[in-house]
Amino acid sequence: MLSTYKVYEVGGAVRDRLLGRPVQDRDFVVVGATPEEMERAGFKPVGSDFPVFLHPKTHDEYTLARTERKSGRGYKGFTVHSSPDVTLEEDLARRDLTINAIAADSEGKIVDPHGGVSDLQNGILRHVSEAFVEDPVRLLRTARFVARYGFRIAPETEALLRTMVVNGEVDALVAERVWQELSKGLMEAEPVRMLDALDRVGALVRILPEWQHVEQPRVKQALAAAAKKDLPLAARFAMLFVGASEEAVAAAGVRLRAPAECAELALILQRHSHSIMAAASADAEALVALLQQLDPYRRPERFALMLDTLLEIDPAAKLAVTRLRSAFSAALSVATGPIAKSNPGNEGNAVRTARLAAVKTALGL
Repeated sequence: MLSTYKVYEVGGAVRDRLLGRPVQDRDFVVVGATPEEMERAGFKPVGSDFPVFLHPKTHDEYTLARTERKSGRGYKGFTVHSSPDVTLEEDLARRDLTINAIAADSEGKIVDPHGGVSDLQNGILRHVSEAFVEDPVRLLRTARFVARYGFRIAPETEALLRTMVVNGEVDALVAERVWQELSKGLMEAEPVRMLDALDRVGALVRILPEWQHVEQPRVKQALAAAAKKDLPLAARFAMLFVGASEEAVAAAGVRLRAPAECAELALILQRHSHSIMAAASADAEALVALLQQLDPYRRPERFALMLDTLLEIDPAAKLAVTRLRSAFSAALSVATGPIAKSNPGNEGNAVRTARLAAVKTALGL
């Protein structure tokens, strides 16, 4: 299939294979073919902005070699040119970082016109060309790669990142792309490195203005612990806002279009963290009332994650969390169905009274 054309594996698969890391998705560039020839060979076209095809059996992506020219602001402001005359080297030259501009032919021979292999070996993130500044998503991707690999950003590349911020390119990013890169970075091995990289070039406060008002050392400490314990994205997102106001947390969730589970956890944790801390010395009445507010009966997974998140943010919450968990376990043991059935018209109060008694017994109050 496509035996008369040159096919090269490119991008992340080549990069990660050279690093000895697991390969996820595989992408290929086809040099010397037309869209019509790809379709005749059985490939299914899926690209609208540029010619992308799915392999009929493996469903891997095959893209025709292309060049790009800046034609407007933001990550969509590009004119794409693809033809059989575009060379592999021209295609690689449009890529963001040297470590992503490495190709391998069908026999595994490496094509590396920009020194990406050397940068991999030396742990450096370096831009391929000055065109790097034309796509603001590259700023976020670079910071995310810092979090993933622990690489350092080349001084000349960091200077370009600052230029992108000063020139306002980063302000052209839409919420979906910011969330896509931010959420991936938060789930990397060292998410704090991403925040530090964005902060150094002045981008963090542009995409996350709440950063100016949070308790940054506590945020970083919590995120580092969350990464070690492999806590989910919702917990890590909530940790970004330690010390922020409830209004700021709500606004960030809307602005970033964060998924409901992320926005909700961040907001409920901000809203109730002080009340949860007070559970360390609260009586049974207060514990039962707090449980009613936190709604663990319908959302037990969110309740458990909220407490886990709080413990990473503030280890001093251990006693409060322990008592609240014990209170919930006791309240949950109450068989609410029969109680509600035997108290028509007064179901809520009857269930609450039974739960209160169970909590008092369990906690010795």
